[in-house]
Amino acid sequence: MTEEGARPGRAGSTERAAQLAQRRAELLEATRKVVIQRGWSGTRVADVAKAAEVSAGLVHYHFDNLGDLLTEMLRVTAEAEARQLKVIADGPGTAVARLDRVLRHYVPRTRSDQTWMLWLDAWAGALREPSLRSIIRELDGAWVAVIERLLTEGVADGTFSCDDPAAAAERLDALLDGLAVRYTLNISKLSARRFLEHARVAAAREVGLDRSAFPRSR
Repeated sequence: MTEEGARPGRAGSTERAAQLAQRRAELLEATRKVVIQRGWSGTRVADVAKAAEVSAGLVHYHFDNLGDLLTEMLRVTAEAEARQLKVIADGPGTAVARLDRVLRHYVPRTRSDQTWMLWLDAWAGALREPSLRSIIRELDGAWVAVIERLLTEGVADGTFSCDDPAAAAERLDALLDGLAVRYTLNISKLSARRFLEHARVAAAREVGLDRSAFPRSR
């Protein structure tokens, strides 16, 4: 079976490969949008096909089943987030400034932040799906690793005082996760500003600095 409109044969194979990759990317983006709108358990292949304005058969041409489609969408999203996090952490500035950028990046833009809605749904699905759990574990590991590296570098240059950067990174990551859930679900009076303030206070304590070493919450 070939994709609709694709030309078989050797000629134009590079162009066809690019077209197939583009189509897959479009289907994954459509899947992301549908999951955000309908939830993980409420998403069907037909929904994705409608959102992408293609046939269900074309979706199945690229992905064997709905599970493969959802898993690949989440994996691609996680890889993109990990790359973006690394860029943010590797930017210029002091150890405090770089750590603070990572903290600010974690705060959802709004309570209806689409990325956070996706991850909350994925966390719930991961309780029953090992493949989802693996992807979430990898992304969480990327966050912890970046925070640990920033703490370690800050200790090395004398800015931070932290006996166990790995443990401190795990604590900060867990705090951020918990705050994000509370903020996104709006189960308390937690505002984005207060979210960031809690994160900065916790970070300052973990690295042996006064809260004033970090910017004021805004």
